[in-house]
Amino acid sequence: MKIVIFPNLMKKDAYACTVSVCRLLISCKAEVYMDSAYQKMFHDLNLRFGNFNEIVKTADIAVAIGGDGTILKCAARMIGCETKLLGINTGRLGFMASVEKHELELLERLFTNDYTISNRMMLTAQMTDDDKVMEYHALNDVVVSGSYSKIADFDVYANNNLIGNYRADGVVFSTPTGSTAYSLSAGGPIIEPELECIEMNLICPHSLFTRPMIYTPDKILTLVNGSSENKICLCVDGNEPVVLKKGQKLRIKKSIYKIKLIDITGASFYDSLNKKLMQSLKGR
Repeated sequence: MKIVIFPNLMKKDAYACTVSVCRLLISCKAEVYMDSAYQKMFHDLNLRFGNFNEIVKTADIAVAIGGDGTILKCAARMIGCETKLLGINTGRLGFMASVEKHELELLERLFTNDYTISNRMMLTAQMTDDDKVMEYHALNDVVVSGSYSKIADFDVYANNNLIGNYRADGVVFSTPTGSTAYSLSAGGPIIEPELECIEMNLICPHSLFTRPMIYTPDKILTLVNGSSENKICLCVDGNEPVVLKKGQKLRIKKSIYKIKLIDITGASFYDSLNKKLMQSLKGR
């Protein structure tokens, strides 16, 4: 079995966790790979090194070690691959991670196929600038927002039908996977992760009656920037923002790609909700 490791060593305990993961996988006779950028740091672990973007194309499994942000960054580099993705949480929430850092013995299940796969829908965001089409893919969300707390004006269409003219701090277009992230914090609903739909949730709308909306996955949503003075920015899965000019259009639709997330614990989506999102209410 060919496994490639994607660690975020900025996270607390991530280095020690990565060492333990590599040793366990090697003891199970896996071929363990890592990007060459980590060769000096992990040279004594009998790993194989190369370019992650190339290795992941032929790997059986990619293991992201960190938090949800690490999993998103790893997923972004797996677009179009059939490789399965396993998240190990060394961060805070780690909602997309299947394994916590104290549960590494569960990795042995990878070699007995004792796990399930959750196929997660992604979004594609397209914008045109000077006849150049830029395309982005999101596992969590596509966020458009004003800068420096300035209110933004924009129109949203669904298949060329006007949904509304909005004034708000911004808007979150979310996958079901991303419904437990920024969209939830902005007051959106929790959606079962394997359901296919597109959620639209305004951020601090200047209205008494605006509510989140759910669209079928075949819809093409178009946002038109109507802000005259304030620039607004596009941010995909928390990456660097891209400026949307006045009048510029952003199209959001279901991506042709999916991410195959490994669930190795057998815990249900509702178990994760209770364990990770309800702990502050339960005092645990």
